[in-house]
Amino acid sequence: MLDHYHALNREIPFKPHSHGNARRDWQGVWYTLEESSMLSANAISKSFGDQVLFEKASFTIGPRDRIAMIGPNGSGKTTLFNILARRSRPDSGSLSIRKGTTVGFLEQDISPASGMLLLDGILAGSTRVSGLAHRLHVVQEELAEAGAEEMNVLLTELGELQHRFEAAGGYDVEYEAKTVLSGLGFSEADFVRPVSQFSGGWLMRAELAKLLLLNPDMLLLDEPTNHLDLESCLWFEDYLAGYQGAVLVTSHDRSFLNRLVDTVFALEQQKLLMHRGNYDSYVQARQRELEILEATAERQERKVRQEMRFIERFRAKNTKATQVQSRIKRLEKMERVVAPRTSRKIHFSFPEPPRSGEEVITLSHVTKAYGEHIVYRDLNLILHRGDRVALVGHNGAGKTTLLRILAGVLPFEHGELRLGPGTHKAYYAQYQLELLSPVNSAIDELRTVATDQSEQQLRTILGGFLFSGDDAYKQVSVLSGGEKSRLALAKMLTQRANMLLMDEPTNHLDIPSREVLTDALEAYTGTLCFITHDRTLIREIANKIIEVRAGRLIVFEGDYDSFLRWRETREASIAPAKRRPEQVQEAKSSRERERERKRRDGELRNRYYRRRTPIERRISEIEEELPRLEREAREADLLLADPNHYSDSALVMETIERKRSVGERMSRLTAEWEELYAELGGIRSEFEEQKGEIAV
Repeated sequence: MLDHYHALNREIPFKPHSHGNARRDWQGVWYTLEESSMLSANAISKSFGDQVLFEKASFTIGPRDRIAMIGPNGSGKTTLFNILARRSRPDSGSLSIRKGTTVGFLEQDISPASGMLLLDGILAGSTRVSGLAHRLHVVQEELAEAGAEEMNVLLTELGELQHRFEAAGGYDVEYEAKTVLSGLGFSEADFVRPVSQFSGGWLMRAELAKLLLLNPDMLLLDEPTNHLDLESCLWFEDYLAGYQGAVLVTSHDRSFLNRLVDTVFALEQQKLLMHRGNYDSYVQARQRELEILEATAERQERKVRQEMRFIERFRAKNTKATQVQSRIKRLEKMERVVAPRTSRKIHFSFPEPPRSGEEVITLSHVTKAYGEHIVYRDLNLILHRGDRVALVGHNGAGKTTLLRILAGVLPFEHGELRLGPGTHKAYYAQYQLELLSPVNSAIDELRTVATDQSEQQLRTILGGFLFSGDDAYKQVSVLSGGEKSRLALAKMLTQRANMLLMDEPTNHLDIPSREVLTDALEAYTGTLCFITHDRTLIREIANKIIEVRAGRLIVFEGDYDSFLRWRETREASIAPAKRRPEQVQEAKSSRERERERKRRDGELRNRYYRRRTPIERRISEIEEELPRLEREAREADLLLADPNHYSDSALVMETIERKRSVGERMSRLTAEWEELYAELGGIRSEFEEQKGEIAV
């Protein structure tokens, strides 16, 4: 995951087509390069067999660059990352990297999980700090048994190790690890879980946390947002915005790229194009460039046709032979302008779904549990005709459970699901890709649900989902994951359903495919409820946001950006006034029952306070003592890090002994603190249970 590079040469990094430290991008715009570039690529090329990925790509990367690597699936983005990470070599060209530069590479494929605890595994990944910590411990143990002759040598080594450990951030590394893990969505309880217990998506987050903690000079991130929920993605963006090294990233998340990057490297038509700006800026500039190319190609084609007509007309006439030969040679020498294919909108109409009733679907008093874990209790929800609902919330909050309940594919324990008059549902989930018949062609697969559509209409629909020309007749068995997703989405949108339920429809889709999906959903006239991590899709499609939080639904009427502003304001206003759950009581209509309830509640609280007060007092005493002990330990560390301290060996031994004693005292107090908190938690749970019985 982390590679340490050494420069191939000591020369100034190569700058093709440059004047001094300036370079021209693909639009002909000159911009300045930093002389302190960490990496320089000179005319590198890469092929696999007859397939050329890119040719003569030249670029430099500076210490603070934020670069998006974009291009269609299969264009060579991951291959280029592997070359930059020295996992692969270019077929030709050269790569020059400044001496001492460290590079961290987050890959999409991860190794099998280990049996280490999560936090320990993340800390162990910081090999420099963990190695120093281990050596410090060994030297301190050796000092306890060392003779007079060995002591001076060990003391000198200990002082050097302490200085290096502090300079490497060793005293802060655990705090930083917990901060990163929390930002990526892990709870404190997860810190002490074995890594082997986490699913693939969470393992990818753990690998990302380990990489961020290493803090390399250059980050290579291959689809880092694939397994992040919206909240974690926002944290990750903020973290990278303040990152001190260079960042190169591939991502299909357009919002992520727009907020993060200031440069775009685009792999198109076997070339690497460079643009200064974010993703939207690149799209606009590239569209203008393509329009110019297309106009130039069209003018050239008209000229070629004129020349060919002259040649065909006068080829047999001797009097025109000289002119004919001159024009033939001119055509042979002409450098042809070819406009590359674009991902422009293809305008077509899906079959119009029938009109549903005003209330499309209703959930009444629904309870859903997995074993003893209750996900929803007494859940009520109504979706109306024309709603375009995005379900948001942390991973594991229950979004997919809610969507599957709405789709009718997940049973629940109590409550009722009612469809409004005229409602016809269609449900999209990733497992539906497996339901595509591998022996069918794409057009045959689409024909299974669009029996009344002509061949040309089916090809038009497939063309809208980027199946152009003969691609419509490719067998499902040879389609990529993204192509299967597009085909499944095309099938769904031709079924005339007036309510669509979609679980992560953008998975496996590159940016052009996501734009096609956005176009299709914008044209859809029915009711829509969907889950996605693609904030651009939410922004462009949703008119209602439902946040799933702790088994409750927060319904917001409006677009996503308005929801984010509303939530930020709401949380800021209620944060100072938050109250504990035990302080919130349900009002009763009967005055007499309310009086009796208050009496019983008062007795319960008195018992609760009598039991918890001595425990809380002891916890408070420990929490007052622990910072003092931590200061003593820190003071001992500072003394041991001071070279002057080692002039008195007796004083050094006394400092080491004091540090060991303080450490043991801290360990005992921490264990006692944990036991008291567990006991207090049990008392609190018992109180909550009894309080709930009184409230009923």
